[in-house]
Amino acid sequence: MSDPQPQTAKCVICGKPQDSERKPFCSKRCADVDLNRWLSGGYAIPATEEDEPDEEGPS
Repeated sequence: MSDPQPQTAKCVICGKPQDSERKPFCSKRCADVDLNRWLSGGYAIPATEEDEPDEEGPS
């Protein structure tokens, strides 16, 4: 049985092999794409708004 080849990590943006100097990206371009997504709000955690309880007490 042959040893499986070690899997190389892939760029989180395009899927190409990562560059060891730019982990987790393969290039400056992919790093810039990721930065733009952060700055433009592309990465956001969806939130559900809860109804606020009434401030008035019982009448």
